[in-house]
Amino acid sequence: MALILTHEKTDFDAVASQLGAKKLHPSAVALLPHHLNRNVQQFLNLYWDSLPFVRAADWRRRQVDEVILVDTHTLGNVRGLTANPKVLVIDHHLGHTPRPGWVYEVEPVGATSTLLVERLLERGLVLSPEEATLLLLGIYEDTGSLTYDTTTARDVHAAARMLEQGAQLTVARRFLNVALSEQQRQLYDSLLRNVEWLRIEERSIAIASAAVQPGFDDEISSVAHRLRETLTPDGLFVLVQLGDGVQVVARSLVDEIDVGLVARQLGGGGHSRAAAAMVVGGRIDQVSDKIRAALSQTVRPTMRVSALMSHSVQTVADTTPIREVADLMQRYGHEGYPVVDAHKKHIVGLVTRRGVDRAINHDMGGHPVDRIMHRGSITVKPTDTIERVQELMAAEGWGQIPVIAEDDESDSPLPIGIVTRTDLLNALFRSPPETLETDMRRRLAGSFSPELWALVRIVGETAARLQMPIYFVGGLVRDLLLGKPSTDLDIVIEGDAIRLVQELCRRFGGEVHSHDRFGTAKWSLGVESYEAILNTAAEEYPGKAVDEPNGSGSRMPAPGQIDFVSARKEFYKRPTALPDVEPGSIKLDLHRRDFTINTLAVRLDGDHLGQMLDFYGGRRDLRRGLIRVLHSLSFIDDPTRILRAVRLEQRLGFTIEENTADLIGAALPLLDRVSGERIRHEIELSLKEANPILVMERLDDLGVLRQLHDGLSWRGESAPVFARIPGYAADPLWGEVYRAGAPEFYYFAAWLAPFPKPIPELVAGRLRVRKATMDDLLGMDSLREVLAGLPDDAPPSKIVRAFGQFAPRTLLVVRILDQSPRAAAWLDRYMAEWRHVRTVVTGDDLRRAGLSPGPVYTRLLGRLLDARLDGEVQDDEAEFTLMKSLVSEALA
Repeated sequence: MALILTHEKTDFDAVASQLGAKKLHPSAVALLPHHLNRNVQQFLNLYWDSLPFVRAADWRRRQVDEVILVDTHTLGNVRGLTANPKVLVIDHHLGHTPRPGWVYEVEPVGATSTLLVERLLERGLVLSPEEATLLLLGIYEDTGSLTYDTTTARDVHAAARMLEQGAQLTVARRFLNVALSEQQRQLYDSLLRNVEWLRIEERSIAIASAAVQPGFDDEISSVAHRLRETLTPDGLFVLVQLGDGVQVVARSLVDEIDVGLVARQLGGGGHSRAAAAMVVGGRIDQVSDKIRAALSQTVRPTMRVSALMSHSVQTVADTTPIREVADLMQRYGHEGYPVVDAHKKHIVGLVTRRGVDRAINHDMGGHPVDRIMHRGSITVKPTDTIERVQELMAAEGWGQIPVIAEDDESDSPLPIGIVTRTDLLNALFRSPPETLETDMRRRLAGSFSPELWALVRIVGETAARLQMPIYFVGGLVRDLLLGKPSTDLDIVIEGDAIRLVQELCRRFGGEVHSHDRFGTAKWSLGVESYEAILNTAAEEYPGKAVDEPNGSGSRMPAPGQIDFVSARKEFYKRPTALPDVEPGSIKLDLHRRDFTINTLAVRLDGDHLGQMLDFYGGRRDLRRGLIRVLHSLSFIDDPTRILRAVRLEQRLGFTIEENTADLIGAALPLLDRVSGERIRHEIELSLKEANPILVMERLDDLGVLRQLHDGLSWRGESAPVFARIPGYAADPLWGEVYRAGAPEFYYFAAWLAPFPKPIPELVAGRLRVRKATMDDLLGMDSLREVLAGLPDDAPPSKIVRAFGQFAPRTLLVVRILDQSPRAAAWLDRYMAEWRHVRTVVTGDDLRRAGLSPGPVYTRLLGRLLDARLDGEVQDDEAEFTLMKSLVSEALA
């Protein structure tokens, strides 16, 4: 038989999970532990007849060969348990070592009850109001009524579904807020009198201890909950001496303190925010020492200002006219600027966009900015915590706080960076940094060849020594998160890219090609450079530099050239103009990019390897599958982003976000002011996509094609033609022609072919197509006219003369377009056979036959070729016989 078991000191999540497992496995017995939390016991006393549990006291020994463990990984002693039972574990506590032969269903949600609810819903099982209420209690108790940081969207959804099935909030509220018993109240008072405080990594941790009298049989978790509410620490450890053992109950309010990890070192378990352990034979002082030692090793460093500050900071002098500040805000998109004394250069205030806008509306543009700034000198240092930033922003109302050097104790500190409200919000609401960094390091190592991964480590360490933050940005990071292969390798440095590449070249060889004006450098590497890099990486990072990838799949090879770019900012002086570019921070560099999903960056230097930057919600939009611009002027600044939005949308299977689609519609007329070359380039890239049909259909839906020409659209008849084109790449007859040119040409021609004259010519002119392309497009029309004019019984010689005047790719375009049997047969036969036919007779033969050189040679050789093609002569002898006859006629 099968038993459904859970842990002692049973809470609502545990007993609710037993209920869920019983509903899924009706033949199994849901056996309650001996010791239930008081509120759980009270609930069961009231609703016992409606629930399918068996009390431990009522259990009669039977052979148990299967166990379902819920909300725990520990299998205790059970009467009748066979030596090797089948064990299924359903839990939300991560970090336990799996046992051989056991089956695990462990997922990172806020409550195990959530996992059971999901399985019940999948089966379509209906619950009674009492059952739904118990499962709701399980979710609420372990998630703090959906307020703990460990709560996931799945928990919220599961709770909502239980409410739909009749769960009663009034009942849940009653049993979640049970008053302490007299025993618990005495323990609470004793613990409150014996609290020790620790300060580790700027986090406050309370260790409260007490001993209880023999016979104490109430749960301690409720007392720990009340104690946490009273003391409000970042982490809490409650130690209670119970006879010859110490019961530990731990709670955490922050990601940096993982109480589950500490509890496991004591022989217990739990998750990062709630855990417990029973230390048999222990004393409070011994257990307290073990907890202190474990905390010193496991508390993660608190996020500091240095991790989220922008290193490049712009300031304005207090004498700067407000109008100039408004221009700066428009140019760079900043919401505020630190104001410095025009003479001493120290910080004297902050000016905000709101203040500037109001001043401009009141015709104060000529006044100095000190008239409207917030006065003061609010600063932080790189080692300050983000909590300090949060406190200052809340208290002072500053949305941008300058960062000053750690050792700057002067009365006139100069800013070395800045932290904005957006930086703070991103830090507070992003995933735990350690998890993200580890994941990104794994993705990088698994996606790169050993040579490229070693190169990344070496480049990162070199940049760290030069104190230059360095990042992968854009498409590579996006594709890594999507699990897609990528060919992009965009590297941005907050610092001097040229200096960095020169140092790399000095150490590992190669060549440097740099442009001082743009702050860019290209590093060309050969085999010897990569060998040196691999050797150095193997020495400096043994076992790390060339990690094997996780899973299978192709890995990005090491390139022969790598571009390095210094971080920069840009400004569009007028719509559609090319931008002015200036040095800037990584945040400003990412802000100039087109869409949020392309603004992600992964840091590579030193201990920051794998750290992700997401200033603009890129990861959120990746999860939602949205293409979103960064700001409302994006398409006005650069209307070609419209075509890029469509290209990305179709490539990734995403959707252009609603507001972004509206902005596209408003910006369409600006395409008229964009050069033909730039639009053609974007269309050519669109035609290179894996499914250009979808791209062209979407461009038509959005009105982009009509904006290029009133009569232009996407015609459905072009779709089957587009679908045929890729097949010619491997065609034994036409493949060489196809591969010799640009594939997008064939799509371009197929797109324009159905339109009447002069639309194709006008569109080609608007897009400034190259002369060779225009010639081939015109030739396509001419060849189609020639084909139409040839009779069905046209001899090969006439066909060869007609086709011979056209370039091979013109012939291929028409072959793709015209699928009629005669056109296909003639074009294929021409390519395979007729164009290769040659006469054996040469001009020398004609001269030896007595014919003087002249135009007659061309006429006679052409006549002989026609005879060969049309079968009039079958062999060389017959050709010479015909030659003699033709020469005789010419000499007569």
